[in-house]
Amino acid sequence: MEKTEFTLLNKIQSPEDLRQLSVDDLPQLCDELREDIVQEVAVNPGHLASSLGVAEITVALHYVYNTPEDRIVWDVGHQAYGHKILTGRREQFCTNRKLGGIKPFPSPTESEYDTFACGHASNSISAALGMAVAAQLEGKPERHVVAVIGDGAMSGGLAFEGLNNVSSSPNDLLIILNDNNMSIDRSVGGMKQYLLNLSTNETYNALRFKASRWLHRKGMLNDDRRKGIIRLTNAVKSAISHQQNIFEGMNIRYFGPFDGHNVKELVRILRQMKDMKGPKLLHLHTQKGHGYAPAEKDVTTWHAPGKFDPETGERIVDKDPNKPQKYQDVFGHTLLELAKQNPKIVGVTPAMPSGCSMNIMMKEMPERTFDVGIAEGHAVTFSGGMAKDGLLPFCNIYSAFSQRAFDNIIHDVALLNLHVVFCFDRAGLVGEDGPTHHGAFDLAALRPIPNLTISSPMDEHELRRLMYTAQLPDKGPFVIRYPRGGGVLQDWRCPFEEIKVGTGRKLHEGDDVAVLSIGPIGNNVTEAIKQVTDISVAHYDMRFLKPIDENILEEVGRKFKRIVTVENGTKKGGLGSAVLEWMNDHGYQPQVIRLGLPDEFVEHGTVSELQKITGLDAEAIIKAIKEK
Repeated sequence: MEKTEFTLLNKIQSPEDLRQLSVDDLPQLCDELREDIVQEVAVNPGHLASSLGVAEITVALHYVYNTPEDRIVWDVGHQAYGHKILTGRREQFCTNRKLGGIKPFPSPTESEYDTFACGHASNSISAALGMAVAAQLEGKPERHVVAVIGDGAMSGGLAFEGLNNVSSSPNDLLIILNDNNMSIDRSVGGMKQYLLNLSTNETYNALRFKASRWLHRKGMLNDDRRKGIIRLTNAVKSAISHQQNIFEGMNIRYFGPFDGHNVKELVRILRQMKDMKGPKLLHLHTQKGHGYAPAEKDVTTWHAPGKFDPETGERIVDKDPNKPQKYQDVFGHTLLELAKQNPKIVGVTPAMPSGCSMNIMMKEMPERTFDVGIAEGHAVTFSGGMAKDGLLPFCNIYSAFSQRAFDNIIHDVALLNLHVVFCFDRAGLVGEDGPTHHGAFDLAALRPIPNLTISSPMDEHELRRLMYTAQLPDKGPFVIRYPRGGGVLQDWRCPFEEIKVGTGRKLHEGDDVAVLSIGPIGNNVTEAIKQVTDISVAHYDMRFLKPIDENILEEVGRKFKRIVTVENGTKKGGLGSAVLEWMNDHGYQPQVIRLGLPDEFVEHGTVSELQKITGLDAEAIIKAIKEK
């Protein structure tokens, strides 16, 4: 797509060019930046609304601070499209999320302006504090460090751990709280309500800042006195306003809330705060999707809207009636069916009710569904608590995000053998969101944990049957993993049937080579076997990684000298490793070829492109079957 000839944006190749503009030019630049993002995302789908909401913050930060020498640490990469465009990547932005193109989220491997990885939420404060401490210890006190946190990330536990350390470590960190009352869906919880109610008088802040500067120049404001004065003024302010400020209670100076869409005012405030000593937090109110009417009206849909007409706002949706349902929609409808039959079932999701389709149950049974915010560890332990006292939680987490709850799964569910059903969406390769979002590690990470049942359905019918099986009595902690996007069946509804835990199934008879697969990647195996005519191939859908079907392994070990294992997860520690271990333990010595994700982080691209690169497509499976 040909670039629009914007008056100001076309002149900017780096933040150095931006800093040559006058402050009065900045509102127009923000408008142009926003329009450029809309035009690009309309034809090359990505995350839209979050980046529109921070256009002014992005421009103001790069205008006031000497980036990249000064560090801006973004939290949640959804916000950073404007940042990429202003930091020399506008010409390449049309390749965003495409194979070989620029990365979907900021990454230091792509640009010196990207200071840290930010595919998962809530890590900016901790990372930025580390950079601020490093600047002091490395003799670079002039370096400024800013953490930008928002899109619901303040609900994450890591953010509070970072704040706790910020309050007790010597640093001059600035935290910008981009408060848009959203994550992907509406923000939830006490922090959301607290931020809605929190206010501090701007005149008061300005006077206090001027007083502190005057005292500092007079030599009357060393670090101990500064902390004492902050505590005193906090106490006086709380008494007058009848309102506690959690940030100032932690000795982090609070400023705001201010309008995050007034770029000239933001520049003025940031310039005032730039050389202030000690940690401080700037609270800004923004609107997700700001400046583009369709996104303002429906921010959840326009978080990542797919292709659309930028003029009319009409989304270009594939309305093929024969297109299979998405796995997450099958999950959502099935969960509601099961919940109607079993009153003990409850649903839990960390800020993803629409993404995982738990909103289907939430709409009909709001009292039995819980969006806990961006807090995966809490989601698991919360589920464990409910299970301990008789409820049956279905805890739905994206596979990549479940990594943040690893200890909770072990300590708070598996250890007590609690009946929690973990539904891990977006398992395996997810496509354009790239390495921070691929669900590559769940099978290998969870397999060693005692008491866990680990399963993966090959199609939508199997998903429904596994969900039904998982909610039957005495099943203990039960993991079901399934991929992002559409399935393979047009008619996904089927009667509920129990699947005996630890049993697989033989899908194709053969005598020369056995292929063992787990999950929907087995459909690639089916396609591959159809194309193999000179070798007799048996295909087993294992269904369960743990407990693994030992009857199948016994049959395969006795009959076959060559085995191929296929899994949409890291091949180190997953199904292939489990098969090798069992064969070794039972005295069988077949040749085992393992297909799975390599021991490296897989970059972004379409799922089909990435399957080809990683050797999981039908062509690669055929090659492995024929390999001598």
